[in-house]
Amino acid sequence: MIATLRGEISQIEDTALIVEVGGVGLRVFVPAPLRGQAKAGEMIFLFTHFVVREDAFLLYGFESQSDRELFHILLGVDGVGPKVALSVLSTMTLDAIQRAVFGDEPDVLSRVPGVGKKTAQKMALHLKDKLKPVDSLSRLAAISDTDAEVIAALTALGYSVVEAQAALQFIPKDAPDDTGERLRLALGYFQ
Repeated sequence: MIATLRGEISQIEDTALIVEVGGVGLRVFVPAPLRGQAKAGEMIFLFTHFVVREDAFLLYGFESQSDRELFHILLGVDGVGPKVALSVLSTMTLDAIQRAVFGDEPDVLSRVPGVGKKTAQKMALHLKDKLKPVDSLSRLAAISDTDAEVIAALTALGYSVVEAQAALQFIPKDAPDDTGERLRLALGYFQ
């Protein structure tokens, strides 16, 4: 029903933006990275998904069509509703999701708040059929066991999967393949 919207951000809430369109403030639930870069008073253009429930009308907004399509695909997974789908998009990038899916690592998906092991496995199976590996993904090497341990350690310390993956990219290419050393270097990213 509502495919896109353009308006001025009048307020930034914990999980949503209030976007004023034609004198009406619309609450639009958006992924955390988009919310983090939004500023009140700025104009914004969003690709949207409108959810009608018995007790509410909810509007979800995305920066790109590919994010909205991924949201739609996630909604097709048994047991995944709009809140969980938005949590996935708030926690992981499309590249990170593709790496987890095509690298047969559903455990990475289970680190998303609200996603358990069974749901992560369902998601990985569903997404493998729906997502197509992008060219950049084919250039990426599969994550090593050592780096998977580093990500697990960082998420256990309270960092998000996205932050852990960014820290992993911070590690020099010539760093030793030792979990302790790589973890120490990754922690340097947060200082």
